[in-house]
Amino acid sequence: MRPTAYIALSVFVSAACLSTGLSAAEPEWSGWRGPQQDGHSSEANLPVKWGPESVAWEVPLKGSGQSSPVIAGNRIFLTSAAEDGRERILMCLNREDGKLLWSETVWTGDPEPTHNMNGWASATCVTDGERVYAFFGRGGGLFCYSVDGKQLWNKPLGDFDGPWGTAACPVLFGDLVIQNCDADTNAFIAAFDKTTGNEVWRTKREDARGWSTPIIIKAAGRDELVVNGHSGVRAYNPASGEELWYCKGFAGRGTPTVTPAGDLLHVVCGLKGDTYAVRPGGSGNVTKTHMVWHQPRRTARDLPAPIVIGQQSLVMDMRRATLTAHDIATGEEVWQERVADAAVTGQFCATPVSWSGIAFFVAESGQTIAVKPGEKMEVVSVNDVDPAKAEIFRSSPTPDKGQILLRSNIRLYCIGK
Repeated sequence: MRPTAYIALSVFVSAACLSTGLSAAEPEWSGWRGPQQDGHSSEANLPVKWGPESVAWEVPLKGSGQSSPVIAGNRIFLTSAAEDGRERILMCLNREDGKLLWSETVWTGDPEPTHNMNGWASATCVTDGERVYAFFGRGGGLFCYSVDGKQLWNKPLGDFDGPWGTAACPVLFGDLVIQNCDADTNAFIAAFDKTTGNEVWRTKREDARGWSTPIIIKAAGRDELVVNGHSGVRAYNPASGEELWYCKGFAGRGTPTVTPAGDLLHVVCGLKGDTYAVRPGGSGNVTKTHMVWHQPRRTARDLPAPIVIGQQSLVMDMRRATLTAHDIATGEEVWQERVADAAVTGQFCATPVSWSGIAFFVAESGQTIAVKPGEKMEVVSVNDVDPAKAEIFRSSPTPDKGQILLRSNIRLYCIGK
C-alpha cells in the first residue's frame, strides 16, 4: 500500500461595515474556511503549481471522511467514520510528518441514514488551541477534546432527522461553540459553553434539510451569526440566539456557506436558482430592503461556497465544472467558462480556497485547478498528487506554513517544501 487572512490581493472587506468575528492576528487555519471565514490565506510562498513530486509526505487515514484539516500549533485534527458509520473517530496528526499522535473512537452505535456523497464525518472541526470541537450529527452529537486527546465533554443533541446526514461545522464565538442542526424535523441552532458543554441558548429553525456552516460578522455595530438555509439567509445574535433578520432566497438547499464580500454577503443556493447579495445589519424581513441584487444562474447546482477575489465572486457548478465570475457590486456575470477538459475528471464538491490572487478548485479526482480571475478566466495550473483510484476528494485544502494539506476520503497529503 502507498504511504499516504487575508489574501495578498485584498478582498476589500470594509472594517466599518462588515468584518469577520475572528481576530485578524489569528495565525492558523483553526476552523472551516480559515481565520477570516472566507477561504483566503495571506501566506507567502504557498505553492501555485504542484505534482506528485511536490508531496512532502502522505499518510493513510483510518476509516473514511470528508472533514477538512484544521491546525493548532504542531497538531492537525480530522474526523473519520469506520464500520459503515458505526464508529466515529477524532484523530490528531503531527504537522511535521503526518504521524498519528492520537486517535479516539468517540462514539459507536447504529448509524443514521446519510447520502452516498456525504458519509458520517463531513463536518470540519474547530479549535481554540487548547480544545478541539467535533460534530458527528446524531452519532453522538458535539464533542470537546483537549488537544492532547482527553475527552472534556460530550453533548448529545437529540433527534434531528434527515435522510442525507449532517455536515455543518461548529464555530466559536467568545466562550461559546455554536452548532447548526438543520434537518427535516426538529431543526435548530444552538450555543454551548465551550468549557463545560452547558447549553446557553437554542433557537428553532425551519424544518428543512441543510448543511450550511454559520459565519460570524460585525455589521451596524453588532455581531451577527449568519447562516444559509432552505428558504433563505437568517442572522442571529450569537450571544443570545435571537433572530435579527431574514432574507428570502430562491431555490432551497442552503448548502453553501455564505461568503462575506466587502459590505455584502454573497449567497448561492444548493439547487439551481438565483444567486444574490444581501447587505447585513437589518431587522426583520429584509428581502425588499437589503437584497442588493440577484441574478439567474445558467448552471445546474452547487455545493461549493463562492470565493471572492478583488471585485469578482467565483461560483463553481458542481456537476458541469463550469465557473462563473460575478461582479460583486452588481451581480453582473463577467464571464462563464468550463474549467475541466478531458484531462480533468470528477465533480467539484470542495469549497475553494485562495492565495496570491488565485482561486484553487479541487475536483473529486484530486486534480486542483488554479484560476486567476480578471476580464477573462485564466487557468494558471492543473495540479495532481497521483492518488489511488479509491480516493475521492471533497474536502477543502488547508494552507499552512508554505504548504498545503489536501485530504481525500482515506488519505492526507502535505504538498510543498
